[in-house]
Parts: sequence; structure tokens; C-alpha cells
Amino acid sequence: MTAKSAAAAARATVYGYPRQGRNRELKKAVEGYWKGRVTADALRSTGAELRRSNWRQLADAGIHEVPTGDFSYYDHVLDTTVMVGAIPPRHRSAVDADALDGYFAMARGTQDVAPLEMTKWFDSNYHYLVPELGPDTVFTADSTQQVTEFEEALALSLTARPVLVGPVTYLLLAKPAPGVAADFEPLTLLDRLLPVYAEVLADLRAAGAEWVQLDEPALVQDRTPAELNAAERAYRDLGALTDRPKLLVASYFDQLGDALPVLAKAPVEGLALDFTESAAANLDALAAVGGLPGKRLVAGVVNGRNIWINDLRKSLSTLGTLLGLADRVDVAASSSLLHVPLDAAAERDIEPQILRWLAFARQKTAEVAVLAKGISQGTDSITAELAANRADLASRATSPLTRDPAVRARSEAVTDSDARRSRSYPARAAAQRAHLGLPLLPTTTIGSFPQTTELRTARADLRAGRIDVQGYEARIKNQIREVISFQEKTGIDVLVHGEPERNDMVQYFAEQLTGYLATQHGWVQSYGTRYVRPPVLAGDISRPEPMTVRWTTYAQSLTGRPVKGMLTGPVTMLAWSFVRDDQPLAETARQVALALRDEVNDLETAGTSVIQVDEPALRETLPLRAGDRAAYLAWATEAFRLTTAGVRPDTQIHTHMCYAEFGDIVQAIDDLDADVISLEAARSHMQVARELAAHGYPREAGPGVYDIHSPRVPSSDEAADLLRTGLKAIPAERLWVNPDCGLKTRGWPETRASLENLVAAARTVRGELTAS
Repeated sequence: MTAKSAAAAARATVYGYPRQGRNRELKKAVEGYWKGRVTADALRSTGAELRRSNWRQLADAGIHEVPTGDFSYYDHVLDTTVMVGAIPPRHRSAVDADALDGYFAMARGTQDVAPLEMTKWFDSNYHYLVPELGPDTVFTADSTQQVTEFEEALALSLTARPVLVGPVTYLLLAKPAPGVAADFEPLTLLDRLLPVYAEVLADLRAAGAEWVQLDEPALVQDRTPAELNAAERAYRDLGALTDRPKLLVASYFDQLGDALPVLAKAPVEGLALDFTESAAANLDALAAVGGLPGKRLVAGVVNGRNIWINDLRKSLSTLGTLLGLADRVDVAASSSLLHVPLDAAAERDIEPQILRWLAFARQKTAEVAVLAKGISQGTDSITAELAANRADLASRATSPLTRDPAVRARSEAVTDSDARRSRSYPARAAAQRAHLGLPLLPTTTIGSFPQTTELRTARADLRAGRIDVQGYEARIKNQIREVISFQEKTGIDVLVHGEPERNDMVQYFAEQLTGYLATQHGWVQSYGTRYVRPPVLAGDISRPEPMTVRWTTYAQSLTGRPVKGMLTGPVTMLAWSFVRDDQPLAETARQVALALRDEVNDLETAGTSVIQVDEPALRETLPLRAGDRAAYLAWATEAFRLTTAGVRPDTQIHTHMCYAEFGDIVQAIDDLDADVISLEAARSHMQVARELAAHGYPREAGPGVYDIHSPRVPSSDEAADLLRTGLKAIPAERLWVNPDCGLKTRGWPETRASLENLVAAARTVRGELTAS
């Protein structure tokens, strides 16, 4: 096919769409089901209506081929586990008794059965449920969800493409099941899994599917020859099937690298590539393999993960280059739009001109459709759109919001010594022990306590004018008093104020820093029914006034025990925001670090002896390719040290990380030079403690003994057993006792019981150590 005919055939598509609905209807329905207020039929009805609404929105925007199978009640990787029948034995009876309840038991656990482990989806803030596999795993196909949703789209007279997690990525994301040897490699199960995918593909073909998309984002990471051979074998075998739809193998988040020639020669009908992340590398690699003659190329030229408007002319240029490299070129967002909010038009508090810089999911689908029209019908057909886009890009580039000379001058003046503590860790540790007087195995929590209905109501009442600031603050003080009193009675050693005034650990700070924009409706799924509103980091960052000092010092006035000051670190402030794309991330991180440094210093001046600067996104933001990691970790760890290095030796600096593969960044954790780190460890059975020990980590650590993403209450014996496991890796004088993460999403009854058990476990193990 000529470039001209390839352009004429261009179609618009996306890989996935936000699931929650305009008013987070899915969250409300699922949580209502958990509480017994919503029936299973009503929940399924809500899901079906949300899917129909999404498909209609996409079709109305000019999307020619809508995705199906991307919708999920909790997580699409968990849905894949159900599709291939890889149900853990401990959940089998629950799934057999009631499929929906069993599904949620795998996601959240029950009082008697632990859930699947949860971790980050590549370098995003989306969490997936980790498959548990072993040599005895038996796969069985269940294509019910995939076929049903595809048929729903067909009933609306839409062209639809089912989207599945690919078999290689599914196995590479999996871990050995409990009790299975740690060196077991799930990828060895590929030959057992492929017939199940073959059966699902046949079912979808029988339902009328012309194309099926198999997502293989794991192939954009560095892969061994054995893993690349597995990918070659998988798509050789699936491509050889006769009873199947056409196959579109999709990658995103980075370049395919060595996997591109493998997939280019595979007997599949199409590839989808990301031309926003490492666009030049994918272009060069595609040209190097001679393009994709006879195949379909879906070009992801609209960023699916950030919210800035597309440069339409630049994307058209990229698409023009691609037209000669494939039989057919279609236009798409670079990844599922799950990672961005639904609709920028819903925002009423952002100045209209600035709002035109932003593209949420609905705006991105419009951009995709415009680009498809432009290459199919020529740029003359989109003259008005190009002119408006050019004006909006120029408006942003010249806006005074984006540049503050004072901020830039301060950043340029930073020296290496600004990011170094004045004393070495051993000297600091001795000073901190003398100053704080903490017992062996000190207990603490991560920061937040339950965000109750009363707190959410108070914030809503303040916004609506039903109460004044004085009335609101009275409610916050009352909550802090309750949290401090509970911790004292329970026997926790280092207290927190509970963060009742904070709506979100990033948004709260963003609303008080210059250069940030806050949204009212910009919800994005983090995991399950947990949605966040990432702020928009649009310009240079500074801190006009203290942000946390008042509430921390108020809490400290209520107790003689140390109360931690709680801040969100610079890398996490970037990772959990929609960050500006007009300057290097390292520069933006330094600006945020300097603003937070002022807050740290003010907390210390106000008498705060323990300050926690959370960096849960440090691993999440790690580049997918090893060659890019050293530069990232250099500026990321420098930003943390720049935030924290200005305090006295006897001020104890904590950090916190959760739900990620920490073994990949142990050296970086060491390089942070924090005095204490708390980490998620309950679901992963203290794996991180072993990783710290193997590295020779020299500081104090608190691997979590209470999984806060499950409603179950761990017994004191369970927590004590985890502590004993931790002690095999970390000496008692350096081991802390804490939950995995903050308690914001939990209810008070389970929080009370769990923390009481945590403290009891610490006392039990303390006694054992003393006795020995």
C-alpha cells in the first residue's frame, strides 16, 4: 500500500478509557456492594451503563474502533487472572461459592484469607494485583467477561476491539505463589498458558471480533534473550492459530528496543507503538527493521499519561514519517486513558485560557480524531483546529505562570553541600537516641488516620459556606485530640496528628505552593475504588508560607511524646502530579525540594524532633530502561537530601515507601541518607527486610506488619510473627514497628483493633528479646 492509501485508511482508536464515570459512579456502586447497600445485579447494571456511556462518548468524538475488556470492577490484571483460571488455592472456595465475592476477596482479602499482593503498574501510580503462580498452577479459560463486553459494544452498532493483557506480560508480572521456591520463574508456564489464550481468542472470534489487542508493555523493559525467545514463541504459536481474530500486539510507556524485531517478524497482523515516550528511538528502530510491510501500525502520538494539549503539527509530522512504514497507519493515544481524568470541561475554577492548555480523556480522544482526519483528508480539513492549537501552545509558552526569576535564581545557587547532613549517620543516631529516648522496637504509624464521614462533611460544609473557617478548624482540632489520645492510650511511641486537614498527600501541599493548579473533578484511579485528583504542576514552585507547622505544633502541645511532622517528598510531588513537560524533571524536582526544605526547617524551629518526608513514588518513577536509571536516581536522591539536609543532627529524618519492588532501588534508598525508613512488607512477607539486609543497609527501618489495603484485622500473633521474620534480617536496635502505609482509607474500628494488636506484638517480641 502506498503512503497515500495508508493515510486514506487511517482510523482513530484508543486502548482504554477511564472507568469511574463522570461522578465516580463505579466507586460508589462497588463500595455500596461491599457494605451491603447495593445488590450484585445493581452493581453489574452500573458497570454496564458506564461501559455504554464510555463507548458512546468515544464514538461521538470520532473514535472509529472502541476498546472493550478495559473496564474493571477493581483491576484489569486481576480480571486476566480470572480469565486464565489462575485462582490462588486459598481463594478457590470463595470464587466457587460466589464469583463476585471471590473476586473481591482476591483483591481485598477477608478476615481469614489474605489478598493478592499489590504493586505498581510499571512506572505509573496505578496499582495491580500480582498473579501468584507455581509449578502446579493449572490454567483454564473463562472468556465470559471478555465476550460479554464485546457483545455489548456490538449491540450498540459499534466497531469494537477487545483488549487483553498479553501472555508474556502476564507471566512477567507474576510472582511465585506462597510456599513456592523464590527462584521459580512464572515464564516457564508459557506453553501451559498459550492454549488458554487460544481458547479465549477463538471465543472472541466466534462472537464476531475482527481484531483483538494483546498488551505487552513488559517488552519495553530490558529483557533477556530467554524472555525475548519466549515472546517470539508466544506470537509464533498464537499467530499460527487458524481460529482467531487478527492480532494487534500493543506496547507503551517506552521504546520496544530488542523486542521490536521479534514482534515485527511475528505472524501477527499489527503492532501498536508509543511515539510520545522515546518517540525517536521507536521511529529509528521501526525504520531499521524495514517497517511493517503488510501490517497495521497503530501510532500512539497523543500522550495517554499527561494532561497537556498535543502539538498537532508535531504529531502530524511523526504520522507523515510513519505512513511509508506500514500497510495501514491508525492514530491513537500512547496508552490507555485510564491514567488521566475524564473531562477538562468539567473544571470551573481554572482560568479559561489556562484550561485550554489541558487535555483530559475526552479532549485526547478529540485530538486523536482530529489527527486521523488530518492524515486521511489532508491538513486543509483541520485548518481551524491547527490554528487554535498553535495559539494555545503559544499562550502556555509565554505565560508568566511558568517562570519565576527568583525561584530559578535560588535553584541555580544550590551547591553540593546543601544536600549533605552536617554529621554522619552513626553520630546522628547517637544524638537522636539521647534526645528521643525511645524503647527497643519503637512503634509508630505512617501518618494519616481514618478520613471519617465527619471530616469529609466538614470540608464540604466549609466549601459550601455552611460553616466558617473557625468552625471548620474546631472540628479539625477535635479530630487531632482524638487521634493523639488514642495513640497515647494504645502505647504508640512516636505519634502523628492524623492529617485530618489533608484531602490528599500531594494535593494538600500543591494547593499551598505557587506554580500548581488544583482540579475539582480530575479523578484518576489509583487502585480499586481509590481515586486521587493529581494536581497540575504548571509553573515554577515556591512556598509562600508554612503549610504544616501550625497543626503539627498543636498536636505536640497535647502530648509529651514526639509527634512526627509529615511532608510529601519532592519526587512523589512530581510523580503524583501532572508535571510540566517544558523543562527537565530534575529542575522541577529541585524547585519543589527547596520549597519543602523551608518547611522542614520551620518544623524543626517550632520544636518538631521527628520529621517524615514520604517518597513512595521513588521506585515508581524509576525509568523502565536500565540505561536511563542512573541519571534519574542521581537527581531524585539529591532532591530528597536537599529537602532534609538542613536540620540538626538530633532531628530524626524518616521517609516512607510502599507497594513497589524496593529491591530494584536499595542503593538509592541508602543514598537518601534518611535516619529511618518505613516500608510496605506485610503482603510480601518481609521481602524488603531481606533485601535491605542483603545490601547491608546501615540505618533504621520499619518493614510494615499491618496490611492497610485490606479490611482484615491482623492478630497480635500474626504481627509478632512478621516482626520475628524482620528480626532475622534487621537488628533489634534498628527495627521499627509500623503499618505498611497510612490509615486514611480504613475505618476506625479496624484501625483501633489493628494498632492495639501491633503494639501488643511489639511488647511481646520486646519481652522475648529482653529475656534472651
